[in-house]
Amino acid sequence: MRSERFGIVFLASICLVAGQKLKVNQEQDPCQIKARVVGDETYCDRYWECVDGQPELYDCPNGLVFAGKNRGVTEGCDYPWRSNYCEGKQQANPPIGTDHCDWLYGIFGHETSCTRYWTCWNGTATEQLCIGGLLYNERTHSCDWPENVDGCQKHPLCNDDPNGNVPLGKSCNRYWQCQGGYPRLQRCPAMLVFDRRSLRCVVPPTEDCDVPSTIPPPLLEDDGEQNIPQNNPKNRGGRGEPSNFPHLPPGAIPVPVKGNRQQN
Repeated sequence: MRSERFGIVFLASICLVAGQKLKVNQEQDPCQIKARVVGDETYCDRYWECVDGQPELYDCPNGLVFAGKNRGVTEGCDYPWRSNYCEGKQQANPPIGTDHCDWLYGIFGHETSCTRYWTCWNGTATEQLCIGGLLYNERTHSCDWPENVDGCQKHPLCNDDPNGNVPLGKSCNRYWQCQGGYPRLQRCPAMLVFDRRSLRCVVPPTEDCDVPSTIPPPLLEDDGEQNIPQNNPKNRGGRGEPSNFPHLPPGAIPVPVKGNRQQN
């Protein structure tokens, strides 16, 4: 009698475990859910999609991980550092590197410059530039204030005077203001111009600048910002990014292909 009771208990335990396993498998089956796609249980860069009533396994583009249907930067996949996508999981695929790219897809620091970085899309690297005195932060993968960027605390623009003003190219009303070695982009008040001799905003005319018009002209390439008007949302990261690379970090613009500028 005792052995029969033990057998019944043991059989019930097996059925309970089998039922739990079946439930888990059903939850992971993309054909059993409305989205028809689900992340892999073990690898964060893989996902299952229901195709013709059967689950099919897919890999995210190299360097990206599964974020969810209609999410991420492409094919439901996103940069791994944007969220805790890989918590408790691992990546199945090793990195595939090209020039300037550790992975085929990603955002990576520049080899020689603190103000520039690389955006990699399918192995093609595009050089980008942080503007407004910002530097590239490898930890956050975005343009950031210099004091938040390890290894680039001092900017070459402020070498002569860490708390002085520096002319901005040929601009008459914009200039760099150094604060403890960190440059900040500034603009003179209305109807004033920046004087290169006194390094401050003065009443025009000066040797280089006449009376400014009431409507400021668009930025010129010689002003140091690649002829990109500041009020155009397509020139900033976030919404309306440049078409050559989607999802630029905030405070960044693409570096022009033409012309060889001296890097900071």
